[in-house]
Amino acid sequence: MIRYATALVAVVGLAALVGTAEAGKFNKKLSIGDAAPVFSGLESTDGQSHSLADFKDKDVLVVAITTNHCPAAVANEDRLVAFAKKHAGPDSKVGFIAINVNTGEQDRLPKMTERAKEKGFTFPYAFDPSQTVARELGATRTPEFYVFNKDRKLVYMGAFDDKPMDETKATKHYVEDAVKATLHGETPQVQETAPIGCGIQFNK
Repeated sequence: MIRYATALVAVVGLAALVGTAEAGKFNKKLSIGDAAPVFSGLESTDGQSHSLADFKDKDVLVVAITTNHCPAAVANEDRLVAFAKKHAGPDSKVGFIAINVNTGEQDRLPKMTERAKEKGFTFPYAFDPSQTVARELGATRTPEFYVFNKDRKLVYMGAFDDKPMDETKATKHYVEDAVKATLHGETPQVQETAPIGCGIQFNK
């Protein structure tokens, strides 16, 4: 409990750092306009394996790099469920996938499956023990979000909104705004923000 509280305080402190910036300021790997990394064969809590090609008919793709154990990731779960129900239904033009790249005991597929069932995830929650997707995206924290257009070019990266630990206080909805703009053929007003959350536990 003490360890969880300490992590929570640290994440709350980081929340004040959310802000907009030119593409590439926070992400040292990708720039706006870069292509989505190709992934395939990712096992998921829905019993299927998923790939980038699964979303070929979608005009927009949202990729969330997240995890089970991080307080900030947990704080975003209800938002992800609501977002998926609103924007990423089976017949929508928006695809959505959450990918867990941490490999600790609490972050493996069995625990992910429990979490997905508990929260009622309607989107794929996939496991990438190789951590390749996160590395290719330049992800450093959980959660961290990426929005790609129909050509699978990056149009937004960073935080979901401006209040990662308390959605009731959010006034800027970066991912949702980027999705809406992209669907209308427009450039998102905000293209990059600082991701706020726990550092990804990369394997050496």
